[in-house]
Amino acid sequence: MKKITPAPVAQKDIEKEESMILQKKMIGDHFKRLCTAKEAGKKVVYTFVPGNINELIWALDMLPVHPEINALQSAMRKKSGDYVMEAEKHGHSEDVCTYVKCDIGMLKKGNIGPTGEKLPEPDLLLLSYTGCFTFMKWFELLKQEYKCPVVMLQVPYQANGKIEPKMTDYVVRQLKEKVIPALEQVAGKKLDMNRLSALLESSARAEEDLVAVWDSAKNRPSPIDAYFGGVYYVGPIFSAFRGLPECEEYYKLLRAEVEYRVRHKLGPVTPEGVMKEEKYRIVVEGPPNWTSFREFWKMFYDEGAVVVGASYTKVGGYYDRGFRHDPEKPLESLANYCLGCYTNHNLSSRIDILEKHIKDYDADGFVINSIKSCNSFSAGQLMMMRELEERTGKPGGFIESDLVDPRYFSAANIKNRLESYFQMIEAKRQAAA
Repeated sequence: MKKITPAPVAQKDIEKEESMILQKKMIGDHFKRLCTAKEAGKKVVYTFVPGNINELIWALDMLPVHPEINALQSAMRKKSGDYVMEAEKHGHSEDVCTYVKCDIGMLKKGNIGPTGEKLPEPDLLLLSYTGCFTFMKWFELLKQEYKCPVVMLQVPYQANGKIEPKMTDYVVRQLKEKVIPALEQVAGKKLDMNRLSALLESSARAEEDLVAVWDSAKNRPSPIDAYFGGVYYVGPIFSAFRGLPECEEYYKLLRAEVEYRVRHKLGPVTPEGVMKEEKYRIVVEGPPNWTSFREFWKMFYDEGAVVVGASYTKVGGYYDRGFRHDPEKPLESLANYCLGCYTNHNLSSRIDILEKHIKDYDADGFVINSIKSCNSFSAGQLMMMRELEERTGKPGGFIESDLVDPRYFSAANIKNRLESYFQMIEAKRQAAA
């Protein structure tokens, strides 16, 4: 008897707003610039998202590359699994951060970026250390591959939960004595402080609009999803574009779209369309899974769950706690930005931040997505969960996945846990009634 193979179910086309179309163009144009960087005589600086000092890179007319962005973009395009396996063939352990393995695997396979264009080799590795020890080992590996200079900006950890003046001074001194001279040497020119201040002024305007977007989640229904949608919202400001006119344009447009949805009492735009009913308001701790991002988001959509606050979408800057880049104090501003990243906060501070999100956004509960290979986030999360439940009286849910390794995304397991979690919230509501 002939075996009949069922036809694949066609995915619904993703509804896209004007801001998403603009962002896609920005990213595409940036990768094109990178592809032709060497021919155009442009120098390239590899750096990380948390605590990045992109304005300094742009001020010296160089191009930034962010390895984590390449990894997650590759994962969303279903390319990361092969890259991870390639890195493991070269001796990298299963327990190593999968961002690192994806990046190394991509390099070993020709360094073809997520858009299909070859990435240029770095002229400088700029390591801004903000709480993730893996960053240092990652750039050690890249230095062995590329044999280019490395400059490190050591950012003191917020062990006491606050930024002290001596910490800012320490980072500023490094900027003056080590980082800027290294960048100038590669760029072949001196830093123009007026140019840097202009970029920082632009950054502050974009940051103001982004905070308005986050604050909109206090509405009912929330016009945004601060986790799944939020990773798109932070794309330009956390990656290559902060300080540039197109970044400002993007956030003006995004804010206008969100304010329109507030006025018309519309829920967030999702891949399945506009959220029709907001049944649950949730805060999420931890990065998302990128290899099955749309499927992961749909699990929340199907339950009517909207994420109104998230820690991951603040990993590159906690603007809603009041920070703005200051053109009047450029180096101090860059220093405090690096010091204030989420990954540079201790566990007690992270609990305080999440508690505030739960209360400010009137959330029904919170979910922790524990990432197998990301110690920066996963360490201490069960303790955080217990403490948050005690402080807020709101139930916590716990799921597990990974960043860009498809082997560690169990859709059935995660779906079952989420369904049980939302049933628990519903039972608590009925008991309270």
